Amino acid sequence: MANEAVVIELGPLGGNPVRRTCASGTAITKGTLMALNDPNTAIAATTLGQIFAGIAAADKSASDFATTIPCWTAGVFDITGAGAGVGVGKLVVMSGANGVTPAIAGDLLSGGSIVGVAEEAGTTTEVIRVRLKGY
Repeated sequence: MANEAVVIELGPLGGNPVRRTCASGTAITKGTLMALNDPNTAIAATTLGQIFAGIAAADKSASDFATTIPCWTAGVFDITGAGAGVGVGKLVVMSGANGVTPAIAGDLLSGGSIVGVAEEAGTTTEVIRVRLKGY
């Protein structure tokens, strides 16, 4: 993958990692934005507005036979903007692989889709500071 999220601060809870199920034969890079599927399964985000599962807190090899991965759900991260520019203080949602875009009216304002709040304004592909909503 490319444009993985980079930790700025994890806070007193160490990023509040949550263990999610994942496919054994799937490679996941630390810092990947993860989408949540049923039941408690995390996959690499690929499309706009998926439900946010957290940010991969560890690398996972396709050949390691692991079926779980920890995902950070709190903290502050540098994340690449995608789609429209982001304003400071705006809610953001995932927009494809490892990108965020402003949340807009409709389904994108669903609580599960919100990644967090932009603490910096940014243009379409600029890296911005995002505070995760913290579950």
